[in-house]
Amino acid sequence: MSEVSIRPARITKVLPDSIGGEIGFESGDAIVSINGIRPRDLIDYQYLCADEYLEIEVLDAAGKTHRIEIEKDYDDDLGLEFETALFDGLIQCNNRCPFCFIDQQPPGKRESLYLKDDDYRLSFLYGSYLTLTNLSQKEWERIEQMRLSPLYVSVHATEPEIRIRLLKNTRAGQIMEQFKWFEERNLQIHAQVVVCPGINDGIHLEQTLLDLASFHKGDIPAVISAAVVPVGLTRFRPQEDELIPVTKEKAAEVISQVQTLQEKFCQQLGSNFAWLADEWFLIARQELPPESHYEDYPQIGNGVGSIRQFIKEFQATADRLLPLRIETKSRFTWVVGNAVEKAFEPLVKRLNEVEGLEVNLIALRSDYWGQEITVTGLLTGRDLLAGLEGKVESDRKGIRGAARILLPSLMLKHGDTRFLDDMTVEEVESKLKIEIFPVAGVEELIKTCIH
Repeated sequence: MSEVSIRPARITKVLPDSIGGEIGFESGDAIVSINGIRPRDLIDYQYLCADEYLEIEVLDAAGKTHRIEIEKDYDDDLGLEFETALFDGLIQCNNRCPFCFIDQQPPGKRESLYLKDDDYRLSFLYGSYLTLTNLSQKEWERIEQMRLSPLYVSVHATEPEIRIRLLKNTRAGQIMEQFKWFEERNLQIHAQVVVCPGINDGIHLEQTLLDLASFHKGDIPAVISAAVVPVGLTRFRPQEDELIPVTKEKAAEVISQVQTLQEKFCQQLGSNFAWLADEWFLIARQELPPESHYEDYPQIGNGVGSIRQFIKEFQATADRLLPLRIETKSRFTWVVGNAVEKAFEPLVKRLNEVEGLEVNLIALRSDYWGQEITVTGLLTGRDLLAGLEGKVESDRKGIRGAARILLPSLMLKHGDTRFLDDMTVEEVESKLKIEIFPVAGVEELIKTCIH
């Protein structure tokens, strides 16, 4: 990557009482170089800033260049946040996986929804998944030299011909050799398998999990864990993609198959190793495993145990915060995806034990995506309008507080009020004539209910 393509790292926030704040950094400033080196991403920035002496070239918001010298303790953070983690641009995906959610969206929405990342840096920093098919030799060398581990890898199949069929990329067949590369260097990955019925399920799924488990050995296993996830399909996908949705019967079959392997892995490896995403149990209409099943939640980012974790956190927070009664009566409608309806019913019952508080759970499917079973994060503004019309008491006189909506903020773009269909909370609020409260996490949900 040439330095010409590396943009200055633009600062969006300077943390209070930080070294950066004391020096006088401001939002809008941009770091050009640190000790003569232009950082290409947040990883470089963190590595370069670990030094005790820094000479930083800064471009201020007016376009003027400054040189700043800083002496600090080794590893002290400057307290700066940036508009992006990648100063040289995103490594985009060149695979054509038929189940890719990016390709299953309608055209004409905001540009960021169509970015296909396959960037090992975002995998290392944030746990996003990559396929390893888009790495140059220099990138492989950097992963080794900087010990960027663990990475999160979309495997889907270990048999070369099936993985090539799924990713539509001839380089996809090298996955087993790549695992050996990680193993030889004591680097680690978490693996993901998206199950597409009729393609990589059945004996192929078993082979994949057994292959992955063969790299789970020694003090530093190359493959730490594997998540098994059902393919998610929308009505916008290309019809020639040969994919079929996961049925209730298929979900039950995969659960049984993986649970049998989990017993084997527990005996041989001392861990379940392969993990079923919560969605399998929701689709199969089966009870979720107990909390003890999930060990240290190694695949929580793939929705493995996230519902159990949410329920546990809710119960602990409710015990700590919920009063016996509230002074002013409050009524709320809590909107979730219908995938979690049964699991959340006990939580609603607990909220309604508070005298003066009334919470009604409405679980919606997504007509926008054309899904019968929908996770909460995929609900759109149009789904809310279609699903809540006539089910919530709007106040035509504009008087607020008669009834309000609790909206999990994971439906919205981070730091924004837009849904995946580009509608905004304000638009939905205006059309339904009811106040909407986006809530992030359990504590904010409960505090909103009682205040």
